[in-house]
Amino acid sequence: MTKPKIALVGGGQIGNAIAHLAAMRELGDVVMFDIKENLARGKCLDIAQAAPISDFDVQLKGSDDIAVISGADIVVVTAGVPRKPGMSREDLIEINARIMATVAEGIRTHAPDAIAIVLSNPLDAMVTLCQKITGFSTNRVMGMAGVLDSARFAFFIARELGVSVRDVNALVLGGHGDAMVPIVRFANVNGIPALELLKHKFGSEEKAHQIMASLVARTRDAGGEVVELLQTGSAFVSPATSAVAMIEAVIHDQKRLLPVCAMLDGQFGVSGYYVGVPCILGVEGVERIIEFELTADERRLLDHSVGEVRKLVDNLPL
Repeated sequence: MTKPKIALVGGGQIGNAIAHLAAMRELGDVVMFDIKENLARGKCLDIAQAAPISDFDVQLKGSDDIAVISGADIVVVTAGVPRKPGMSREDLIEINARIMATVAEGIRTHAPDAIAIVLSNPLDAMVTLCQKITGFSTNRVMGMAGVLDSARFAFFIARELGVSVRDVNALVLGGHGDAMVPIVRFANVNGIPALELLKHKFGSEEKAHQIMASLVARTRDAGGEVVELLQTGSAFVSPATSAVAMIEAVIHDQKRLLPVCAMLDGQFGVSGYYVGVPCILGVEGVERIIEFELTADERRLLDHSVGEVRKLVDNLPL
């Protein structure tokens, strides 16, 4: 039986981490493309030489020729310039749009039947550009944002409450940026609302809401916090792990309910834009978008978030 082929476009830290995780989980054979000569070859060789120790058996191949992605089942795009200290995702749009245009043309030519997962920032704009240039159906082009943002929100809640991260569920909607929308009322610890547990901890509903507001703010700035600490790059392990969860859901047709940057067609009152929403992921890509009724505050925040996405997308060179 032929193994699935996972193609990574971009051999930076995120691409390298995805290759390693995908190989360790034996999700399929992995190819990596990067324009820098021999970079992808070296990274794939390094990972492959760990196979006898880590007990995985997949093929890894790197190349500086994008034709290496030919016939891929999934293409994951991480190519682009990373954020630097003080730089917003919006600052990245001009240079990364040029990179994405070239990449999307390569995907259209060499992997016309693939499902594309975009991680490049600014995410909402880059996934839009990828879909427009490839011409793929919208269910086959998606962005990784909400999985990571939701994980960050859950992590901060777990730390504040002193509970296992395994027991925390959290959901973040909207654009992948400062206007993301953590859905506070859905945040829970094994079914118990996080706000109730915060109220129990601090003995005050007002204090519970203040602490939750601080966790929401930290979630929105989580990527920037890592950038400021690293000084020479941005997060890579957590984005890669999030992408691998999506890859696994597609390859194994898991029908997982995950927050994904997907094209909306009337859901949540939005049409024609990629926005982070809950989706069922399976072998066809985004198989369903799960819509639910928003509160007035959530609607206001989501409308603002979509407005920020529009500002980015409407300025793209489409």
